[in-house]
Amino acid sequence: MNYNSLQLRIGIIGLGNAGSALLPSIAKHENVIVTAASGRNKERLEKFAHDYNADYHLSVEDLCRSEQVDAVYIASPTELHVEHVQIATHFKKHIIVEKPLAVSVEEADLLIHAAERAGIHLIVGHSFSFEPPIRKMREMIEEETLGKVRMINNWYFNDWMYRPRTPEELDTLLGGGVTYRQGSHQFDIIRYIGGGMLRSVRAMTGRWDELRPTEGAHAAFLEFEDGTAATAVYNGYDHFLTTELTFGIGEGGPSIKPKGYAASRKAIQKLKNSDEERTLKSQKGYGGNQSKNYFEEKHHQPFFGLTVVSCERGDIRQSPNGLFVYGEDEKYEIQLPNVTGRDVMIAELYDAVVLGKPPVHDGRWGKANLEVCQAVLESARERKEIYLSHQVAADPSLRRVSK
Repeated sequence: MNYNSLQLRIGIIGLGNAGSALLPSIAKHENVIVTAASGRNKERLEKFAHDYNADYHLSVEDLCRSEQVDAVYIASPTELHVEHVQIATHFKKHIIVEKPLAVSVEEADLLIHAAERAGIHLIVGHSFSFEPPIRKMREMIEEETLGKVRMINNWYFNDWMYRPRTPEELDTLLGGGVTYRQGSHQFDIIRYIGGGMLRSVRAMTGRWDELRPTEGAHAAFLEFEDGTAATAVYNGYDHFLTTELTFGIGEGGPSIKPKGYAASRKAIQKLKNSDEERTLKSQKGYGGNQSKNYFEEKHHQPFFGLTVVSCERGDIRQSPNGLFVYGEDEKYEIQLPNVTGRDVMIAELYDAVVLGKPPVHDGRWGKANLEVCQAVLESARERKEIYLSHQVAADPSLRRVSK
């Protein structure tokens, strides 16, 4: 391996919200730099190239062909992941791909085997299980600080269904809807805290708005191999918001400023058609007139909904600055470093590529998570418990390789 001064050069495929949000984390790592981007909007690519003294490309092939790129972050829409991962593996570029890895377990296998043949690392960007509170919960469970884990719950109520969406994001067959797009995060958090090895799923899903024809809600009971129980409840229909229970703090850790009741739902209802909505969403990407300045955002610890872990001798939940621990004799708070999940994700890629450290969130971890998404949809459709067969341990050294 011959990286210039052990520096890892990353190209970003897709400069929407996800691609833009990764830029501060790349900047924080002393041995990682962004050197290129690709996308459809030439004007914004030119701005990016100017801002970062980087190259830009109008095709994914050209970016992956570049000798100035060692690894790529694939932040393109879910339905393009298979194509874009295959291009990156063809040019032997290491990969972080946004969640979900693909839309089916069969597609996930295709990508895993392509990465293995190319001899590159494939990491799936489930950024919320990289967050310090989630990793600390996992550490406390491994150490049995409060005895053995018995129950894990994550409940999230928000406005996901009424944020600006492309038609593809509202098409389940293309990986749209909350079960694929947000369940990917939710099941990842639960699996990581509990050690990874789920046994079965029993679930329901809800499609409650005919103008948004995909899953906008789900409720799932998940059982681990060791008997630990978990629930995953998600409702994206913009009525009750879980931020009322999480100190007014949302995803990524910002304080959420109230915009009025059901503001997102009411704003979407005023749009004339899907073209207007697509345009509005595009303005939130890099260089758009509604894009966030991720470098200036002030953060608490991040909340992906309300997460509560129950052990034999106490409970754990997040606090604005870390964790609240409810032990047998006292309640106390653990302060945690102000590091984002994306910071840790970039470090995991660097450590895998340059230092040879096996990543937690590799292709098989992403495939196992995708299996849960599919099982939730199947369980809701068939109204029965679905048993899982592709699960892997959270500790890479304990993984049994699935075929």
